[in-house]
Amino acid sequence: MTESAIQKFGVLIVAAGRGERAGSADGPKQYRTIGDAPVLLHTVRGFVRWPHVAAMVIVVHADDADLYEPLRRDFPRDLHIEMVTGGATRQASVLNGLEAFEGSGISHVMIHDAVRPFFSVDLLERVRLAHLSGERAVLPVTPVADTLKRTDDDGYCGGTVPRRGLVAAQTPQSFDYDLILAGHRAAVAASRDDFTDDAAIAEWQEVPVRLVEGDRDNIKLTLRRDIELADERLRGTMIPDIRTGNGYDVHQLVDGDGVTLCGVRIPHSYALSGHSDADVALHALTDALLATCGAGDIGDHFPPSDPQWKGAASRIFLEHAAQIVHDRGGTILNADISLIAEAPKIGPHRESMRRMLSGMLGIELERCSVKATTNEKIGFVGRGEGIAAIATATVAYGRRT
Repeated sequence: MTESAIQKFGVLIVAAGRGERAGSADGPKQYRTIGDAPVLLHTVRGFVRWPHVAAMVIVVHADDADLYEPLRRDFPRDLHIEMVTGGATRQASVLNGLEAFEGSGISHVMIHDAVRPFFSVDLLERVRLAHLSGERAVLPVTPVADTLKRTDDDGYCGGTVPRRGLVAAQTPQSFDYDLILAGHRAAVAASRDDFTDDAAIAEWQEVPVRLVEGDRDNIKLTLRRDIELADERLRGTMIPDIRTGNGYDVHQLVDGDGVTLCGVRIPHSYALSGHSDADVALHALTDALLATCGAGDIGDHFPPSDPQWKGAASRIFLEHAAQIVHDRGGTILNADISLIAEAPKIGPHRESMRRMLSGMLGIELERCSVKATTNEKIGFVGRGEGIAAIATATVAYGRRT
């Protein structure tokens, strides 16, 4: 079988815990903000960076729907992400998540703690390659560095535990999907609910668990201080990722009864010629947004040779570009359009145009600018043969190291 045929990974993120050791005053720790986003969103983004994720399930506590829902708008739209409700224990929550993958066609599943946001793509690759070599259960581990002591009942040291052969388990723990689903169901049938991780279920089923090198940075945020340190780490090492894109478009004026600019219909003795509604302003701004994330231009997404776009409203193109920006982690900060035309007059329609842009992009009115100038009777615009537009978009793509 080919690699692509045997490896189709699902990711199960366990986010149903209460995190009581981190304190309850600020809510469950997976929803607390570190750097520029909640912990859970950082974890999702970490898996999105890896190209082998086919589907994702996030297990959420029944009481956390109001915390989870606002995060969904920042999830990538090109990856299927399903939310399921957790159970009374972590083990029960994992089984709920595993069953949600049934029928998805995944061959493997990575089970990961929501509060481990600092794993690397290299770690995921080590796990994948272990599966590729035939392993059915894979566990990332790190050597135990601290000296371990055993305590007695009175709070005194009861002896030193030899570190030889000891390792600390991490997530994601990864398995053949059918194998771990059957193991969890067998545990329920045997009334076993005491397994502390999923590798323990594989061990109980006498499945060899391959150990691979873990990640020292892949820490589990357990205590309040862990979250504070994670926030300090991200805020101290990240810089703003602000990008600017430019766009230009021009359309010829032909006989007609009006033009559409920035989504606003303006009566005029001419019309703009084009395959769609020929809104030069929105076409230019569409290209400007796509430029901020290297997503090509308007013709790549809406080719004029495609008859379905004949006469289409250009807001479709702009909203599509805005969604691409959003899916790639971008926040639109500003949109600026300069219209170059001898006629019609833009001034009376400027505020309507700004409101249209605000609605299409989902940003405040003050972040939308529309300006106009003539071409002083020079060139094709000056002769009234066409209208041109120049657009600039500013987008923040979160932060980067």
